[in-house]
Amino acid sequence: MLRRHFQSELLNKLRHFPIVTVLGPRQCGKTTFIRKALSRWSYFDLERPSDYIPLSEDPESRLRQLGPRVVFDEAQRLPALFSLLRGIVDRERRRNGRYVLLGSASTSLIREISESLAGRTAFLDMTPFTWDEIAAQRREGVEVLWHRGGFPDAFLAQAEAARWEWFEAYTRTFIERDLPALGINVSAGQMRKLWTMLAHANGGVWNASQLAASLGVSYHTVNHYVDILEQTFLVRKLPPYFANLGKRLVRSPKIYFRDTGLLHYFLGLRTIPTLRVHPARGASWEAFVIEQVISSFQLLMPGASAFFWRTAAGSEADLLIDRGDRRVPFEVKLNASPRAADVRGLLSCMQGLKLRRGYVLHAGENQYSLGNGIIALPVAQALRRPSQLLGL
Repeated sequence: MLRRHFQSELLNKLRHFPIVTVLGPRQCGKTTFIRKALSRWSYFDLERPSDYIPLSEDPESRLRQLGPRVVFDEAQRLPALFSLLRGIVDRERRRNGRYVLLGSASTSLIREISESLAGRTAFLDMTPFTWDEIAAQRREGVEVLWHRGGFPDAFLAQAEAARWEWFEAYTRTFIERDLPALGINVSAGQMRKLWTMLAHANGGVWNASQLAASLGVSYHTVNHYVDILEQTFLVRKLPPYFANLGKRLVRSPKIYFRDTGLLHYFLGLRTIPTLRVHPARGASWEAFVIEQVISSFQLLMPGASAFFWRTAAGSEADLLIDRGDRRVPFEVKLNASPRAADVRGLLSCMQGLKLRRGYVLHAGENQYSLGNGIIALPVAQALRRPSQLLGL
């Protein structure tokens, strides 16, 4: 298994908080990472009856038996746990590094934590493999990660057929087991159909009414289903950036798959040669790069926020990172040698927001200037060491 780059951040949070909550999509490697990073801690999987039943029947007594330094996997399965942990932590508030909670459904878990553990836990968001992790330990190029996606089992599968079977099992398990376990009653057929439609809408401005008409349901239902996919870290709604510019700006979010391997599964793109000629390749590359950049900033600068910028006339910058101290605009291009004429939307964003620098992330190998404060950066180089992004 590849070494993950979250360990130093995890240990730092454990030094300053009694509880750390690790969130991320199912099968992104949370359990493997935590069990390796905290190998001496007690580990309890709340999906396993032998761990769940004793804790659910008499949680207070069971917690006393467990002692300190305990990991609870799939913690959202037992909401009563959070109020008990609050009492334990409050009795010795100066003791940090006592519990780690793992979860794959962000909204339900964060809501419970907000009510019971506010101020007592730090959050760590985990993702599937990122390019800096792959580049440091494997020989595959960035195109391979783009095609396969970052879910460990899918990326490391030796055969395309095995990878395809993994994605089929993943989606089926999510729809037929995970959603009902979370108390979400969704038609399996409708969810799969919607997921496929979202793959074809990847990178576009979100339009629930359009998809609802195709599915034969209300737009409220479509919004509910997509909220589920967002809350379980499978899609991202990237919000638009608003400023007092005197311009009409697009006010709907854009929708992206967070893992392009899953995206390519729903698009039927089994091989890299097929991906290279598919009409959706540009939007897929955009989703891949945007997710990589956002993940890097959120790991290194947790307060950073991500947006896109677009006017009603069509001028657009694909990604705008608001660091608090400044804003950094990006354009994403699959072209290996983008020209100034290709990034007029980025320049419009820079002028509208009075930004001196902008960056084009491209699939080529060279870094160069396009004038007007715009720098072209090769993705494989720029994302190999995410700390470099903080200097932009």
